[in-house]
Amino acid sequence: MFSGIVQEVATVDSVLGSDLITLVIRSEQLASCKIGDSIAINGVCLTVVTLDKVKGLVSFEAVPETLRKTTLGQLVAGSHVNLELSLRLNDFIGGHMVQGHVDGVGEVKSITHEAEAWLVAISAPLEILRYLVNKGFITIDGMSITVIEVKGDYFTVTFIPHTIDATIVKNYQVGTKVNLEADPIGKHIHHYMEKIQYVSKN
Repeated sequence: MFSGIVQEVATVDSVLGSDLITLVIRSEQLASCKIGDSIAINGVCLTVVTLDKVKGLVSFEAVPETLRKTTLGQLVAGSHVNLELSLRLNDFIGGHMVQGHVDGVGEVKSITHEAEAWLVAISAPLEILRYLVNKGFITIDGMSITVIEVKGDYFTVTFIPHTIDATIVKNYQVGTKVNLEADPIGKHIHHYMEKIQYVSKN
């Protein structure tokens, strides 16, 4: 479980394989890590499979299903990624409850500069948009962000200057693909209400 608060913009050291890839990340957050831990890379929960704290390298394996559902397959050596270590029971939650289970991929539709902030429109699959509500939560590349408005085939968010500076948002441009995870509480409520409606009709 994560909170959607990025701890570091880490760098991809290497990507090995094709159908199943081994992703090697160079990070400064590994002091308390061990093999088997969960770490979110651009919002995708991955398991640590090797760890070299001396060199600051950590590796993960991404299976075909993960590559189909996310943007991880687009990463190359030198790519920058948002990184967050998994929450511990006594940690402060500054964002919202994030599972690291990406629902699908969206695309940056437009970027409007408003003072030092960015107003960004992101297109998304309908199966994700149905879970979104105005002023609700969405996880974008591992970042807990408030939804401003939900439109027909896209939604809008604002990135504050700090988020732009401290994450990979600074690299966003029109056409950038992003990992999206809807608020898991909202998803459970939505499915529960669908079941209630089905039962009441039958």
